[in-house]
Amino acid sequence: MPQVGIFMGSLSDEETMRPCTEVLEQLGISYLFTVSSAHRTPERTEHLVDKLEKEGCQVFICAAGMAAHLAGAVAARTLKPVLGVPITASKLGGMDALLATVMMPPGYPVGTVALDKAGAKNAAWLAAQIIALQDAKVAAKLTAAREEFKAQVIKSAEDLEARMAK
Repeated sequence: MPQVGIFMGSLSDEETMRPCTEVLEQLGISYLFTVSSAHRTPERTEHLVDKLEKEGCQVFICAAGMAAHLAGAVAARTLKPVLGVPITASKLGGMDALLATVMMPPGYPVGTVALDKAGAKNAAWLAAQIIALQDAKVAAKLTAAREEFKAQVIKSAEDLEARMAK
C-alpha cells in the first residue's frame, strides 16, 4: 500500500523527481512513482487517484512543467493533501509552472514547494510531516533527521572556526 502517490506529467521529469523518492525511502515511506498527464491521460490520472485512495494513500505529490495542471487535476479529485512541484520545462524558467501550480481556486488547494530538485526534496519532507501526524515511527525519523541536520551545521561551523583560528 503506497502512502504517497508521486505523479509526473512526463518521464522527462524522472531525474528531477528522484530526490523525492530518495527522501521517502530514507524515511521508510512507501510510494508509487509514475507518469500521468492531466492533459494527455486525464482518465489515467483519475483512475490512479481513485485506486490509490482506496489503497490508503495519504498524500499526493504532483510534478509538472509548463501548463502544470497535474496537481490541480489531482486536487479536484481528492480530499487528501496534494503537493505540487513546479518543473522548469520552458523558456519561462519555471515561472509558468510555478504560477499554474500555486494559483488554485478556493477549496482546491495545492501545497506548492520550490522548483525542480529542491522542490522534489521538500515535497517528500512535507509529505512525511503530514504522515507523521498519525504515524509515530515517521515522526521519530523526522526528529532524528532534524537532529542530524543540526549536527551537520554545528560541525561545519566548528570546522570553519578551527580553520579561521589558524
